[in-house]
Amino acid sequence: MAYADFVTAMMALFIVLWLMNASKQVQEAVGGYFKDPRGTAKIVGTNKNGAGDYVAIKKEDMLKLKEELLQAIHHLDPDNKLKDRIEITITQEGLRIELMESANGTFFELGSPKPTPELVGLLQVLAHELGKLPNKISIEGHTDSKPYSGARMYDNWDLSSERANEARRMMQHEGVRLDQVSQVRGFADQRLRLPQQPEDPSNRRISLIVQYLVKDEAEVAPPDALTRLGVQAATAPAKSAQTQKQ
Repeated sequence: MAYADFVTAMMALFIVLWLMNASKQVQEAVGGYFKDPRGTAKIVGTNKNGAGDYVAIKKEDMLKLKEELLQAIHHLDPDNKLKDRIEITITQEGLRIELMESANGTFFELGSPKPTPELVGLLQVLAHELGKLPNKISIEGHTDSKPYSGARMYDNWDLSSERANEARRMMQHEGVRLDQVSQVRGFADQRLRLPQQPEDPSNRRISLIVQYLVKDEAEVAPPDALTRLGVQAATAPAKSAQTQKQ
């Protein structure tokens, strides 16, 4: 056997012995490298919502977080009165939480950024849970297509932005860290939930996006927070999307 082959075999043996005593997280990370040396298999590209080059956390981890949030909301709303007004989905940006209005219930007073008690209680629960995570959060405000009928120099752009910013203030007061919110954006009626029904009440909503971790955040995050989400990989920081000025 050539000396080079012998050294290679010994190195492989030591690597195997090391991995056998390494943590599961390290084993999966090393295994992921050999399956995808360039590290591009799990990178998520940008989409129309402005997502950057985030690394996708395992889907089952986001599913676990979704279930935890639903359980926390159920304690607040045991009769499931809010069931049809809360939608949690996994997207390319992260975990998207939609808080939608309906014909029978609103989260803000009509034409105003002043929240109703329903929204205050709901954001308290969400802020308590999301504040435990290392992930950044972006907050979006949306309106339906009905023109704003109040002050002449005030329109749906202003309304959606102020509602999103009010949601940010409430959540930061209830547990979300000051440096945890990455974006506050108002979209007016430009991203309707139901484009075919532009005046439907569900188009009026607040969207909270729990973003996937990026490299710098993963390095400084508390160990227990990383364990909670099962973070395995990270990439360069995401390019921020253009935001609506507040």
